[in-house]
Amino acid sequence: MKPVADDKISTEPYTGPSGGWGSMKSVARINLREKVNPETVRELARQNKPEGVMCVSCAWGKPAHPHIAEFCENGAKATAWELTTYRTTPEFFTKHSVTEMRGWKDYDLEQAGRLTHPMKYDAASDRYVAVSWDEAFQDIGAHLKTYDPTKVVFYASGRASLETSYMWQLMARMYGSQNLPDSSNMCHETTSVGLKSAIGSPVGTIHLSDYDSCDMILYFGQNPGVNSPRALHPLRACAKRGVEIIVFNPLKERGLERFTDPQNPIEMVTGKSTPIASQYHQVKTGGDIAAMMGICKYVIEADDQCRRINAPAILDHDFIAQHTKGFEAFAEMVRATAWERIEHESGLTRAELEGVGAIYARSKRVICVYGMGLTQHVHGIDNLHTLVNLMLLRGNVGKPGAGFGPVRGHSNVQGQRTVGITEKPELAPLDRLKALYDFEPPREKGWDTVEACEHIIAGTAQAFVGLGGNLARAVPATAEIEPAWQRMDLTVSIATKLNRTHLLPGKTCYLLPCLGRIETDEQASGPQAVTMEDSFSRVYGSRGKATPAAETLLSEPAILAGIAKATLAPNPKVDWDAWVGDYGLVRDAIEATYPDKFTRFNERMWVPGGFWKGVEAAHRQWLTESGRAEFNVPTTLNATGFEEAPGRFRLMTLRSNDQFNTTVYGYHDRFRGIKGTRDIVFMNRGDMANMGLAEHDLVDLVGDAGENGDRRVNKLLVVPYDIPQGCLGAYYPECNILMPVTHKAEQSHVPAGKSVPVRVERTV
Repeated sequence: MKPVADDKISTEPYTGPSGGWGSMKSVARINLREKVNPETVRELARQNKPEGVMCVSCAWGKPAHPHIAEFCENGAKATAWELTTYRTTPEFFTKHSVTEMRGWKDYDLEQAGRLTHPMKYDAASDRYVAVSWDEAFQDIGAHLKTYDPTKVVFYASGRASLETSYMWQLMARMYGSQNLPDSSNMCHETTSVGLKSAIGSPVGTIHLSDYDSCDMILYFGQNPGVNSPRALHPLRACAKRGVEIIVFNPLKERGLERFTDPQNPIEMVTGKSTPIASQYHQVKTGGDIAAMMGICKYVIEADDQCRRINAPAILDHDFIAQHTKGFEAFAEMVRATAWERIEHESGLTRAELEGVGAIYARSKRVICVYGMGLTQHVHGIDNLHTLVNLMLLRGNVGKPGAGFGPVRGHSNVQGQRTVGITEKPELAPLDRLKALYDFEPPREKGWDTVEACEHIIAGTAQAFVGLGGNLARAVPATAEIEPAWQRMDLTVSIATKLNRTHLLPGKTCYLLPCLGRIETDEQASGPQAVTMEDSFSRVYGSRGKATPAAETLLSEPAILAGIAKATLAPNPKVDWDAWVGDYGLVRDAIEATYPDKFTRFNERMWVPGGFWKGVEAAHRQWLTESGRAEFNVPTTLNATGFEEAPGRFRLMTLRSNDQFNTTVYGYHDRFRGIKGTRDIVFMNRGDMANMGLAEHDLVDLVGDAGENGDRRVNKLLVVPYDIPQGCLGAYYPECNILMPVTHKAEQSHVPAGKSVPVRVERTV
């Protein structure tokens, strides 16, 4: 494998657009490095298209009428990463001990290649050794039978298909565990809680087609150029037809500034690009509640003035009267909030926010797009509630061209929740499962991701079984999690590649390699297809055709069935082998469990553009306690959850352009001008001057509030950047060590990684 961590370090600003030749070069670079074969090109040509294979990266929608190339830079990287020709064989593990590999970077671990054989950790040699599938299943089952099911964690990353996810939750519940944390707990659980309580639906309300008819987009805390590049196509189209796209984000992100469409020959030849944002407001991290309050204040007070002079109303009073509750309490709070407070907390001026308010007041169809810049704060729920308030003022929910567009991360993270992966019993159809499969599901609340971490640290979690992901690396409190992980009695990981979590073996530890989604999945009834749900609540079929990385690999459903059969008593109503032999039978089971969402599932899975599972709030059906959409009075204007103090900064953790979640594809964060390292901190030049720091000085970040006071990340390179004063940016997951598990969003328990209290110390 070719190392890239030793590249010469450079922090020169990038002047190019998003997309364009920079994107093309980046894709070519990783394909060459992974030594991919012609199958990769074929699978990219099929990606995100009807009858094709769904991308293993993000959850952006798949249009019914796709582009010639319906993949993006990061999707191409994910494809090359999965179809790499490198292999992590049993011979690899004879050469490298687990202790040695703990010293490797995240990139180097996954760059070793695809796992090929089931492996068991041998403590005597400190190495993984190959075992048979049957030996692995029987030993895992024997261990699970001895545990208290309420103390076993069944974690799922957001990548597994609907079929696999349904089998996973059923296996866990038949075992007796409701501990079903998932990756949503770390990102958009705030959406699930916040939108649900306010409008009755826990997911976005818009369709991809709504971008064709909106006349304004409010864009909060999401970076499409890195996290969802295919979203740049509808944004570009909106910008070209004059839609006001107003961005609120602490950093200037190139994807929201300008975009060159790699599929537009004129732009590629001329080097021209399309400006995306019509306004770009660099709000303080944690200042979004105040910014939204400023917009609301302008709109409400302007409407008050219109009523005084008998001018046409600005608010949609009919909608508010017919469909909402709590408007007057919120309006009074807005009127009473001084502009000085709003300006201080947001970092923006009254004139800027009133300007946005004026555009909002005259726009008829408004979409609000947002990401983890709103959800990953202690008061993230207040962020979501204030956002809902803003949209309700003018009835921008449940009509064409308007509504909420949260951008979800992993490719099926929303779909997993749809088919029952949740620790909350009220969100799962437990009575239906009982009737279908003749067992008594657990009724108590299980552990979410943060609670699972707390139990692992406390030593009360007996075992961990993981369906994908790299959880030990993804969560906060790295210094506590890593030793505690190894104290569990059993750890099992289903994975395609080696990662940090696999190097923290429990007393008994298995690493079970699976097929990737892009690969042919041949079972008893023939080649299989699976399904996913995107950010727009649409469900798609996906069929991989690439040659499997090894003949020894099993599919995720086959691995689940192997564990289930070795662990659970036989149940005549659950034929695990039949389900593995024909995934269509699993889809029949999903339809039987969720007939309102999955009617004629097998028949509809190949509908171009996917079939819509339905979102009640999109029809102005409010499944709240009041039966109406609810205004909520925010409890604070500062989402961070900590007070300002001398020398205290607000750190937001970031992904680079060469990264997806904990997977690091390389060391080139192109849009931010960083190459050859991830050990950097972005800092405002004024803050640097105040501290006497120069570019490329080395500093340490140290926790500065509550339980994170003794946490530290050392020797970070200072990079001057256009970022609000008092705010810092640094990479995830390296900076997770600075967060205790208690630094989480209220109610949703999402780790609050977008506003971490730290101080900066010069490295000694």
